[in-house]
Amino acid sequence: MLARRSLLALSIAGLLAMPAGAQTQPPVIFAAASLKTALDEVASLWVKETGLPALRIAYAGSNALARQIEQGAPADLFLSADLDWMDVLAAKNLIRPETRLNLLGNRIALVVPAESKVEFRFQLGASLAPLLAGGRLSTANVESVPAGKYAKAAFEKLGLWGSVKDHLAQAENVRAALLLVARGEAPLGVVYTTDAAADPKVRILATFPEDSHPPILYPAAIVAESKNPLAARFLEFLRGAGARAVFERNGFMLPTSPRQGS
Repeated sequence: MLARRSLLALSIAGLLAMPAGAQTQPPVIFAAASLKTALDEVASLWVKETGLPALRIAYAGSNALARQIEQGAPADLFLSADLDWMDVLAAKNLIRPETRLNLLGNRIALVVPAESKVEFRFQLGASLAPLLAGGRLSTANVESVPAGKYAKAAFEKLGLWGSVKDHLAQAENVRAALLLVARGEAPLGVVYTTDAAADPKVRILATFPEDSHPPILYPAAIVAESKNPLAARFLEFLRGAGARAVFERNGFMLPTSPRQGS
């Protein structure tokens, strides 16, 4: 765990070490790991349409990013994969509440290696034991990482938690959990449907019922200590037609009422 935190710290340090120029530097974006494929594309679109320098983006689990902000990391904009970690920062006055909005929605699914022939449906009396066949179920950390928390809630609601809780391979973020399945190191995993779509080495076995877990929402907000005027401009860009098209193409859902209070 210490090594993982060190890697995140080095990543952030690398972003902040870019040389200063005469103009305002690009904002530093802290974004949930599950956003990487789509947000990288949006970031390229931002450069193309605005002519501004490339954004500085750090990807990790929302929990790790929120804790970095708590510790004073100079991020300008935070994109979380759940409401809880944004609420933690809001309670400590570490975001600007008037800028907060629910940017995206998502789903979670069971995934298997692409070549796997197993089949499964969520139904009364269903069991995951035959699918695991003695292996591990890959998921993000179920106590702190949003994707893992959603997975645990869904398994509990569906009466499957008791059968899987002792067979987990917990990763520091959802992309790391996806990688375990893609490499064949885990026979089964839980990731967002958008992550599954981004990796041809996995396939979706079954999508969790929407009522089996809290709604999956991605809130965004400007960090309270940000002094970069481009943070607000990029947040608005994320709500524009071009960015929305990218997110939809990558499988994200767009909330009908994006504004979010405290």
